[in-house]
Amino acid sequence: MSIRKVVIPTGGMGTRFLPASKAVSKELLPVLDKPLIQYAVEEAVASGIQQVILVTSPGNEALQRYFRLDQPLEDFLKEKGSPEMLERVAILPNLAQISFVEQNEPLGLGHAVLMAKEAVGNEPFAVMLADDVIRGLTPTLSDMIDVHDAYQGGIIAVEEVSSEEIAGYGIIEPEFLADRIYRVHDLIEKPAPEQAPSTLAIVGRYILPPEIFDCLEKTPPGTNGEVQLTDGLTLLMARQPIHAYRFPGTRYDGGTPLGLLKASLALALEREDTREIIISTLQKLSAD
Repeated sequence: MSIRKVVIPTGGMGTRFLPASKAVSKELLPVLDKPLIQYAVEEAVASGIQQVILVTSPGNEALQRYFRLDQPLEDFLKEKGSPEMLERVAILPNLAQISFVEQNEPLGLGHAVLMAKEAVGNEPFAVMLADDVIRGLTPTLSDMIDVHDAYQGGIIAVEEVSSEEIAGYGIIEPEFLADRIYRVHDLIEKPAPEQAPSTLAIVGRYILPPEIFDCLEKTPPGTNGEVQLTDGLTLLMARQPIHAYRFPGTRYDGGTPLGLLKASLALALEREDTREIIISTLQKLSAD
């Protein structure tokens, strides 16, 4: 079965962005001129996804409003004579079929995915973390769908990290199968560098079979009472193989203020309308 649905958890507290995230959902913070969530949805759509399921926190109306038709705003932009801006606003309600599922408490990534069980149904699906902005020649999720078509089962996106970064990630124990593809034999959450089985870290793209929901229901809460997706994946791995895909693109960690800034600069350098002014500004700042 082709991958038709993606779950994007957006119910976190965004504490790294306080005080800004006190009033603005982290996923609505901009990377250059579009919010994090839009990059994730656009990657999903470019990968052939038909339905986007956003798992939100109670009262997060701003996220729903972002993808809703805003007729007064569109009328204003028409009257103002801003066709380019009007097009950018008008496309939002039509990006994809978007639905919302509420997560009453921020009880971990595994719990957020579990909240989407009814919306997903009995079919394989994708999970994306909007924090991870990945830039490459092809959409990373699209490449992972191709890997899923070949290997089936769970697929995890991984990237090589330095030994200094290992303790901040889930790390896989890999068995090399083919170019950029591995069989996963173990998942270790935030190990000490000397205890890590590799330097391949899990990042925010997954393709999961529906059996993951049963595994998550049986996953006991860990630190801070949260249900970790990696714990659910460990249970799933006892039932069926899980594979990892080492994607070729560049990832920017939009989950931190510095990472968000790096992503904005990188995207600005990609664009013809902003490249020269960014280069000039950076040169001037570095010379001061």
